[in-house]
Amino acid sequence: MSHGHGHGHGGHAAGRAGDRRRLKVVLAVTGSILVVQLVGAWISGSLALLADAGHMATDAAGIVLALGASYVAALPSGRRATFGWHRAEVLAALANAVVLVALCVYLAVAAAGRLLEPTEVAAGPMVGFALVGLVANAVSLLVLSRSTTGSLNMRGATMEVAADTLGSVVVVVAGVVIWTTGFDRADPIGSLLIAAMILPRAVALARDSVAVLLEAAPRDVRLDDVQAHLMRMPGVVDVHDLHAWTITTGLPSLSAHVTVTDEVLDERGVGAILDDLAGCTAAHFAVRHATFQVEPASHRAHEDLGEAH
Repeated sequence: MSHGHGHGHGGHAAGRAGDRRRLKVVLAVTGSILVVQLVGAWISGSLALLADAGHMATDAAGIVLALGASYVAALPSGRRATFGWHRAEVLAALANAVVLVALCVYLAVAAAGRLLEPTEVAAGPMVGFALVGLVANAVSLLVLSRSTTGSLNMRGATMEVAADTLGSVVVVVAGVVIWTTGFDRADPIGSLLIAAMILPRAVALARDSVAVLLEAAPRDVRLDDVQAHLMRMPGVVDVHDLHAWTITTGLPSLSAHVTVTDEVLDERGVGAILDDLAGCTAAHFAVRHATFQVEPASHRAHEDLGEAH
């Protein structure tokens, strides 16, 4: 007496296709500006601009990774990959987070050296190249922000571009300070600020990715509340073996054994009860991929005996 409610992933697939188009546009913009900023860092001698260029490089790599993962995730399910390849997006997000943390460590070490021994920076070119990067990042951020899938994969890409946008602002400010005051330490200080902006977001992305990979219950699906809602349904006397996990962002899943009185089961039938259970989890918890095993109350003693063995 089991039943699965898989309400199709057509909308999810369409959203993913739109995400791929956005990623391609952003990749073209990011790759172009990366070259511009590397030239600018070489001309100006700015560590902050080099840091921003380095972050752009990780952005480009991350977007390539996210784009590839999106294509892999769209592959059909099979006998072994029964849920498809959705987790490829989560793995890509985790890889992006690890790269961002490594970048933060590099920036902190390099900036510490520059603080001890300041290096002269050509402020004019630094500001000019940073402004070009700022405009490009703003365009990329606008493109990515139109995604409605909410996937960790897109979240990772958007996070990197958002951090780049803020980084470009920091580089512009640092360049103006150097230009007007001659305070060369503004350059490594700007690098440290960029690292400080990136690190919390990278850690949060890694945490959420690991939670999905470890199949932790989604944050917005409290199992106690789910159990309480199901227990209030007519004829339900027990809910056990309740599990909730996330296949990928936007695809929460749930399974449970639900014990129902024999009278209600005979009166309504399994189909009607399963529809009620699925409707409950969909309406109250936005879980549309739920599997229930309905058991008659008279079967409880047999199940308890099986658990004892």
